[in-house]
Amino acid sequence: MMFTSRITIFLIAAGFFGMASFVSAKEKAAGAVGTSEYAKGVQLFDSGQYEPAVTEFTKAILANDKQPAFYDSRGFAYFALERFQEAAADFSKAIELSPKDERAYIGRAQVALKQKDYQQALADTQKALEIKPDEVAAIKFRGYAEIGLSQWDKAVADFATVIQKQPDDLQNYDRRALAYRGLKNFDAAIADYTDILEKKPNDAETLTKRGYTYSLMGQYEKAIEDYQAELKLNPQDNDTFQRLQFAQGRLAAKNAPPPTATLTPTPEKPGLIAQINPLYIGIAIVGLIVIAVIVRLITRGKVESTSHRIR
Repeated sequence: MMFTSRITIFLIAAGFFGMASFVSAKEKAAGAVGTSEYAKGVQLFDSGQYEPAVTEFTKAILANDKQPAFYDSRGFAYFALERFQEAAADFSKAIELSPKDERAYIGRAQVALKQKDYQQALADTQKALEIKPDEVAAIKFRGYAEIGLSQWDKAVADFATVIQKQPDDLQNYDRRALAYRGLKNFDAAIADYTDILEKKPNDAETLTKRGYTYSLMGQYEKAIEDYQAELKLNPQDNDTFQRLQFAQGRLAAKNAPPPTATLTPTPEKPGLIAQINPLYIGIAIVGLIVIAVIVRLITRGKVESTSHRIR
């Protein structure tokens, strides 16, 4: 009974948007073409209006198709709309215009993760970290890619680094716990899940994950406690109910007394009469009758010899 964990991808917008980050001071001073449309697109994006943001970023690109920031921004808007193919194309165009733009590599890595192309995501995050080694978003997404590739030890290391930089982001503990589980370091995984539950005691998903980890350890009593706590929050969660039944069954089997040995009596040897098959008796009788008939046929018609008498 396997528990599958979802890899949640976060849209990294903070710090990636803002005209000052993308448009050089010289361009701003010169009133670069497209910057007003770009600025409007950023405002729309920040308010969650992604379709209008795409429209404004497109206007900026039509006015000035040499500005990588415009493609970056539209790429993130496409990503928010789950239009991943178009987002990837924009990030690739931004990289073409500015090979040292780590934002575009990170954006394209997010697209690759959504498409489960973990090798591409790993390559893009590593490229971003070559440009900016302390970029926490790149380290985090590299960790996601490493989980997708079952590179558990590397993922543990990356999420440990991210946790140092973002100790309040509970998703980092969840991902590291998954990597620990991949390494079969169940105690460390339990510790991470427990850290999450200390901050969010009613996190149903984490209760289920910790319960499943206890089950893998054979600690069915604790697994049952976590499953029951989760079912109080989500009574209709059939998956967790099945896991609860599984854990209860294993606990019952574990605590069941060993079967006692019983002697099987040796069957008595049947007597001689009991061994005579009635079929054999019938055959014998028929045989005797046949013999009698044959003898009668042979002797029929013969003259009987007379005894010697005195005349």
